[in-house]
Parts: sequence; C-alpha cells; structure tokens
Amino acid sequence: MIPGMLAGSASYILATFIAAGLLNMKYLLFLILIVAVIMIMELYRKQDKPFESIAHTLFSVLYTALPFSMFPFAAFSRTGLNSLLPHKEIIFSPGIIIGFFILLWVNDTGAYLTGITAGRHRLMERISPKKSWEGFIGGTILTVLIAWPISGWLGVIDTSKWIVVAVIISVFGTFGDLIESMLKRNAGVKDSGTIMPGHGGFLDRFDSTIMSFPLVFLFISFFG
Repeated sequence: MIPGMLAGSASYILATFIAAGLLNMKYLLFLILIVAVIMIMELYRKQDKPFESIAHTLFSVLYTALPFSMFPFAAFSRTGLNSLLPHKEIIFSPGIIIGFFILLWVNDTGAYLTGITAGRHRLMERISPKKSWEGFIGGTILTVLIAWPISGWLGVIDTSKWIVVAVIISVFGTFGDLIESMLKRNAGVKDSGTIMPGHGGFLDRFDSTIMSFPLVFLFISFFG
C-alpha cells in the first residue's frame, strides 16, 4: 500500500511541476525508478504471491494516480486565472476542470432522476442492477443541454467542443462507474474504502472521473 501511495503521489507532483514549467518533461522518467524499487522490494517481503502484490500496487497507480495527474496539464497553458505557482510565460485557467466536474455532476444527477422515475431496461444488470438505459439517455441529454450555457460562461473551447466533452463524460463516466462496480464485485467488497461510509467508499465518488477525464483531456489536447 505504502509504495503505491508514494508512487501515485510522486506522479501527481511531477505532473504538476512539469505542467507549470518548473521541471522538464524528462523528470517523468523518475517513475521508472519508482517502479523498479517496488519490484525489488517485493523480493524481500517474502509474500506467497509476489506477482499479485506487484500487480495490485502498480494497477492502483495506473487506475487512479495517472488519470488525476492529467488535471495539471489541462489547467496550465489555458487562458484565465493566474497560477499560484511561479512559472515562465505559462498561463493558468481551471475552466476545463470546473466545466468537467459541473457536467459530470449534471450527468450523475440526470441519470439518477431519470432512472428512478422511468428506468425499465437494465444497462448491465450483472454488474450494476440499478442502472438503466433510460437513466443513461436522460443523463446524456441533460448534460448536453447544460454544455451550451457552460460554453458561454467558461469559454476555453467553443460550444461544439463542449458538447463533445459532454457526450464523452456521459458515455465514459458510465463506463467508469461500471468498472468500479466490477472491481468491487471481484474483490468481494461493498465499499471501496472506509473514508466515506455509506457512499461506497472514496473511489466511488470519483469512479466516473477516472475513466472520463483522460479521454476528455485527450480530445482537448488534439482538437481543443
């Protein structure tokens, strides 16, 4: 657990300083050293299943830390508010991140309200019995509608691109939720942690983010 947390924290800190222009991109190569240390440490832990231990540690970094490490890159080099970190001729704006989370919450709310009122056809019953196609469609429609005023308020990218972002959030946010449910079923647990009891665990609050934001970032990087 500790090596995984250290590796995840290191990846986010490195991403932040690189995005702010304080470090060169080559410093990301230090992650190779961290992975090597994790694997060497396993030699001395004398576990019955070292492969599973290494896989769990590295998968947690890949699944959680890397997606969140993309947030700094989405904020720097965008027009808007100045950064709290010193930087050289790089501007900072949280517009993409703010818009992303607003649309994500709108999608979750729309899907929930539509699902409990009109949900009849299960989206993927073997993974999540409560999710319905009606909820997914309702959440997507509401998210696309809210993308219009969001684009006028936040700017950063034009309205058509905000609509594409809304669709990405709706589709892959749903996949992220289903993947988290699949992982919990495989692990035989109801909650992903004990920090937020009654809410499925901390990761359940961000499962949609983990899957959808990297793809939003990819879209904005190439077309934004």
